[in-house]
Formats: sequence, C-alpha cells, structure tokens
Amino acid sequence: MAPTPPTDAELDVLIRARLASLGIDLDQLSPGTTADPQTGSPGRDSVLASLRSFVRGTVGTLAAYQLPAPAGTDPVVAMALSQQPAPMLYPSISTEWRQ
Repeated sequence: MAPTPPTDAELDVLIRARLASLGIDLDQLSPGTTADPQTGSPGRDSVLASLRSFVRGTVGTLAAYQLPAPAGTDPVVAMALSQQPAPMLYPSISTEWRQ
C-alpha cells in the first residue's frame, strides 16, 4: 500500500516546526501573499506555498537516493554499502573527532 501524501496543513506544521527549531518565526512576515511594501519581504502564505512545493518535490527524492554500488553487487550488500561515509579529501582531519 502506497503512503498517503501529506496535506497542506500537515506540511505547514512540519515546515513551521523545522523553521522554529532553527529560530525562524514565519509569523514575523506579513499575512497573505502580497509582499510588504516597506521591506519587500514576501507574504507568509507565499513563503509557505513555496516551501510546501520544495518539500513535495525535493525531500522525497533526496531521501530515496542511494550511493551506487559496483555492478553485480548483491542488493542486500548494496544497501549496506550505501550507508558508508562519503570519501573525504583530508580524512585525517575527521579521524580524531570520530574516535
């Protein structure tokens, strides 16, 4: 059974919670879709619409991405390989804080 896509209201809750965890309050923007005439900042509803579009179009694609495994690799092993850390240009920098 395919998962049910979230409603606009559910996405608004997710977006507001994520932004609040970063210290961003959308209630500081002017209500509606028109930009504030003094500051030029967009309206709250247009910002939420844009962020809903981003979440629907991008987050699922990024979450489904897996690093490619070598050809002929067993699918079970390929899934484990996708969880490996990405190669680093200077691995010695990160080895101390990972221990």
